[in-house]
Amino acid sequence: MKILLINWQDINNPLAGGAEVHMHEIFKRIAARGHEVTLFCCHYPGASKREEIDGIRVVREGSRNLFNYYVRGRYRSEFRRQDFDVVIDDINKIPFYTPWFVEKPLIGILHHLFGPAVYREVALLPGLYVSLAEKLATKVYRNVPMAVVSESTRQELIGFGFPEENIFIVPNAVNHSNYTTAEYSKPARPVIGHLGRLKKYKSADHLLRAFQIVRQEMPDAQLHIIGDGTHRPELERLSRELGITESVQFLGYLSQQETVRQLHQMSVLANCSAKEGWGLTVIEANSCGVPVVASDVPGLRDSVVDGQTGLLFEYGNIEQLAQKLLLVLRDENLRRRLRSEAILWARSFNWDDSADKMIDLMERVVARKTLR
Repeated sequence: MKILLINWQDINNPLAGGAEVHMHEIFKRIAARGHEVTLFCCHYPGASKREEIDGIRVVREGSRNLFNYYVRGRYRSEFRRQDFDVVIDDINKIPFYTPWFVEKPLIGILHHLFGPAVYREVALLPGLYVSLAEKLATKVYRNVPMAVVSESTRQELIGFGFPEENIFIVPNAVNHSNYTTAEYSKPARPVIGHLGRLKKYKSADHLLRAFQIVRQEMPDAQLHIIGDGTHRPELERLSRELGITESVQFLGYLSQQETVRQLHQMSVLANCSAKEGWGLTVIEANSCGVPVVASDVPGLRDSVVDGQTGLLFEYGNIEQLAQKLLLVLRDENLRRRLRSEAILWARSFNWDDSADKMIDLMERVVARKTLR
């Protein structure tokens, strides 16, 4: 097949996150099987306008803030003439509304809708802009076949009136050759980890406040925060205000190899996000043998099996978060059991299976359009 992907960012973009990992890991495998894959995305400083990454032809145009205004024009001036078999719209942040101008077989990929969580990330006016864009999108994309990453997102779309038979789960996974387990040994000191972009809606500030409580019980505990983002300066300021800076390390963006090395030092990972599509970092941590304490919200309640691969806490309940972290840190038998189950759980997700599911979906949608 000849496939056109449309996403805000490519895997090499400094702001790429879980949505870009999901897209890239799946479609680089699809490209390796002989399909022709083109990705149209935004440009960023220092990037080439056109290049090939892992078999995917990447075309970049427009800045991140304006990219959505380029999509329709570039599709009509160039891509429409290239006779693609199927177009994949990776819906993330502001939708592109491709059903309005794409005549070819079309599939949407959706991790989650922000909903009210957008107001945790941005001010009122931009929040209203995103919120209204999402509400319009639920109408525009309603009859488009959708690939989602979790049951929570599937149920969310059904609630918006999307036909159940049009929603397919194509899950996140993990590269098991990179995210490997280390030989288990009791940590010399308890280390809590946080992995992911530092955005307001990810609520890493809740973890800092909970960590202050943890340190009162376990003064030698450490907190390692991997990742970068716009919320980092505020988090560093809060760390100083709470008097915990000597026990908190902001490690910034790390290579995959260094991330795995850091994960091997952790006793438990925390994810305090207000909402996720799935929680890719949960499975990456699990694959390294690290259990996860996460907020009981859509996406995270899909990726964390409560009481088996980790523990869930009520979102925003700082005291409950602290107590569940302490429970994992103190109870070595519990930690060993969670670790064992987490490894088994992570092994059930691999990118080859996800690529198979996406190919099957594309073939079905193309065949359906041809019949019509």
